[in-house]
Amino acid sequence: MYSSPDQVSGSPTTTTSAPAAQPTPAPTPQPQALPFNAKLTSDNIPKPGGGVRSGACSGSLVAPQWVVTAGHCFHDVKDRPVSGKPLYTMKVVIGKLKDSDAGGYTGEVIDVRQSQVNDLAVVKLSAPVPDITPLKLAEAKPKSGQKLRFAGWGSLSPTVIKPSDHLKRGEFTVAKVSAATMEVQSVTQKTVENSPCKQDSGGPFFTSDDDRTGVLVAIVNDGPTCPQPGRETVARIDVVADWITRQTGASTS
Repeated sequence: MYSSPDQVSGSPTTTTSAPAAQPTPAPTPQPQALPFNAKLTSDNIPKPGGGVRSGACSGSLVAPQWVVTAGHCFHDVKDRPVSGKPLYTMKVVIGKLKDSDAGGYTGEVIDVRQSQVNDLAVVKLSAPVPDITPLKLAEAKPKSGQKLRFAGWGSLSPTVIKPSDHLKRGEFTVAKVSAATMEVQSVTQKTVENSPCKQDSGGPFFTSDDDRTGVLVAIVNDGPTCPQPGRETVARIDVVADWITRQTGASTS
């Protein structure tokens, strides 16, 4: 028989279940700093007398499938810069700060296009790079005193020449601007960690406010003996920005 509330003896007892514990969300992975940087390495570059040697350069992503680097990084057996399909395998790693970092992109160069203005080339990768914003290209002529950042994978020794296992970084200012090149001066005392050395060729000089995106202003012309006390001579981007855009579809600033 149904009992009305006033017929039920005693007070009703209410049982409240504790809410189930909610899992703590995993932290959102943060993009690697300077993800547009590129490390180029080869171990089968032909030597004039026969046999092969290794070599390396640096660069930066300017379009999903294109990297800007130094023109002399791609050459024939007599070290003359060449365009087209490389004569040797050049591996490209993009988006790491250390060789041991997980992730990043690894591919190969399948096409080279040499600039006729300065020591610069654009190289096509075997596949587009996803989820990394390429550097934009500077259109304006650099100004004296302009602050730039440097990144490269070059040697950490002037005598034992091999690429670094981590990205080198430095800060520079524009000292003198010439027709296709310019001179830059280090903000601090130079070391092998903060200035171009052998195999830093093609490394970017750029501006960036967030370590994720930026504008490519110049590249290392050639990896000098380091650390050298004087200024660095670098290849300007603005004088070839239109040409790079036509080759690659890169964006300008």
